[in-house]
Amino acid sequence: MHVTLVHIHVKPEHVEPFMAAILRNQQGTAREPGNVRFDVLQSADDPARFVLVEMFRDEETAVAHKSTPHYQTWRDEVASWMAEPREGRRYRLLSPAPR
Repeated sequence: MHVTLVHIHVKPEHVEPFMAAILRNQQGTAREPGNVRFDVLQSADDPARFVLVEMFRDEETAVAHKSTPHYQTWRDEVASWMAEPREGRRYRLLSPAPR
């Protein structure tokens, strides 16, 4: 299992368009072969902060995700909306056990 948590800080004036863009990306990602889960979380304390929970079957499908049109469109669309660079952190899934 390939798990990444992506921490995103958006400029406050771009929160609403960012949410629309990330939901389009999420819908496309959910249809990808090898995608297990793609959750979009917004901070309850700071609406300009988000965390993406990305789970792919393996590293190959996670890498392939970055080549999809919906990801590339999203990446380019939101680039100037970032308050700071996105940060992806890899994790190991301990529980529940991968199927």
